Amino acid sequence: MSHVLGVDGGNTKTIALIATIDGEIVGRGRSGCGDMYYRGAELALSNVEAAVEAALVVAGLRREDLLAGAFSMAGADWPEDISFLGDAFTAREFGATITVVNDAMGALRAGSLDGTGVSVVCGTGVGTGACSARGDTWHTSFWQEGGGAVSLGEKTLRAVYHAELGLAPPTVLSGLVLRHTRCASVERLLHMLTARERDRRGDAPLVGGLARVLLDAATQGDETAERIVYAHGVALGEYALVAARRVGIEREPFHLVLAGGVLRHPARELTDAIVSFVRSGAPDVHPVNCRFEPAVGALFLALEAAGVMINDGLLSRLVPTLPEPSLYLT
Repeated sequence: MSHVLGVDGGNTKTIALIATIDGEIVGRGRSGCGDMYYRGAELALSNVEAAVEAALVVAGLRREDLLAGAFSMAGADWPEDISFLGDAFTAREFGATITVVNDAMGALRAGSLDGTGVSVVCGTGVGTGACSARGDTWHTSFWQEGGGAVSLGEKTLRAVYHAELGLAPPTVLSGLVLRHTRCASVERLLHMLTARERDRRGDAPLVGGLARVLLDAATQGDETAERIVYAHGVALGEYALVAARRVGIEREPFHLVLAGGVLRHPARELTDAIVSFVRSGAPDVHPVNCRFEPAVGALFLALEAAGVMINDGLLSRLVPTLPEPSLYLT
């Protein structure tokens, strides 16, 4: 056994990476939703297995070649979830040693080289995690209301509907949303998303895609968009401060890792709002954009479980072998 496996299972996709214990990535795979709360445990486990098998094929390996497997999973929310997933991955022989963490913790490990600090993940869904130098950990799980791309999209739609009815001032969001959804009118858009006989499977991707439209409008100075984005950033910042307090680092310097597809948008309004609010309660916070994808964070956890230190030498071998960005696109 000379290889390790790192898996990131999210609401939209599951990514599996395989690396040598020296840090060279030799296998990669992708499949669908890995969140057992979203689509059920059977489908989530099936998707994880599909991603792992694809990575094994690329690497030319078998399951028995895996020394350690680490899984950063949306849906690893309660202790019984982590036990359930750990047992399932052990039974599937995804590593002689199995580690399961909430996906917010995988993102933290990807963005903070010592694994400490606070992560704010805003992708399809949302999550916040924290870890202190003493090893204390906490993640928001069901404490946190929806705050990812779908939530932002829903707020965007509400603003457009209100503007159409004259309940709120006009906003450039109206034209941008209609162009994005290829609808001729706001009423047509509303009907498309609420009609009794419709294919509901496309609702979440369509609504989630409006998060980019909202951030585009905010950069254009649209007051409605700016107000929505600022309030959303403050809400995310509130949970980040809670996480810091839960592990006792709010009065210490710590890294605030910003991760997820929404926070990779070039607009600064959302990230600035998050950082500003966190800094109001934790003045020594150091914001950092997550350098690596969460699947790489899972790979770091697997390497550490195999007794390998994450240092500059390992990174010098890992970085040139990182998968192409298209692997992670949603």
